[in-house]
Amino acid sequence: PDIVGRKYPAELAGDLYPQGIPIYTEEKLPKLIKALKVHDCVFSYSDVSYQHVMAVSARVNAAGANFVLLGPKDTQIKSSKPVVSVGAVRTGCGKSQTSRRIIEILMAKGLKVVAIRHPMPYGDLVAQKVQRFAQISDLEKHNCTVEEMEEYEPHVVRGNVIYAGVDYEAIIRAAEEDPDGCDVILWDGGNNDFPFYKSDLHVTVVDPHRPGHELSYYPGEVTLRIADVVVINKMDSADAAGIQT
Repeated sequence: PDIVGRKYPAELAGDLYPQGIPIYTEEKLPKLIKALKVHDCVFSYSDVSYQHVMAVSARVNAAGANFVLLGPKDTQIKSSKPVVSVGAVRTGCGKSQTSRRIIEILMAKGLKVVAIRHPMPYGDLVAQKVQRFAQISDLEKHNCTVEEMEEYEPHVVRGNVIYAGVDYEAIIRAAEEDPDGCDVILWDGGNNDFPFYKSDLHVTVVDPHRPGHELSYYPGEVTLRIADVVVINKMDSADAAGIQT
């Protein structure tokens, strides 16, 4: 929300972007491609239908640029710690509950688990570069929104540290060296994105209330195909046909 007209700050954008990176509406994309002589446009949205993806591709190609979809090899960061990741084929499948249950299982085995949450970049991105939540007071310290509190508080109450923020290279390096210790990192994904980190075990949650969506929404099908474990959620309220699909 409220992202149009903002800039990705220079402090995070790197040396190539001393003025930061401006953010425009998608409607301006064809004109920007021509005005800036753009060669490649990388699609970076998630939880969108294949119809929408290819409609954007058509507009990009018609404006003269290549349309690019980046895969895990070029987007994931390697950790020095074992990583368990949780994703889903659509938003609302139940990733967070699944993540919390996995954390409970790992903690019961005596492991120190540090969670990392998919970004929710609503505020001051520079101030939110790396956020660590280990106690309830940290939620106020980082000026969390209600949505962020709903995601972070269950982890803190359970007794595991959770990180979030904007710079996911810096975040994972901080998590690896967490002052309370770190044996395993748990990636709690957002939307239906595939993980930001290279995973040793990837769990994908599917929703029997929306059968077929796992094969028609981007990048949910990618998230499904790279899964080591698939969890069918909401089975107590879904019909048999949706579960079997």
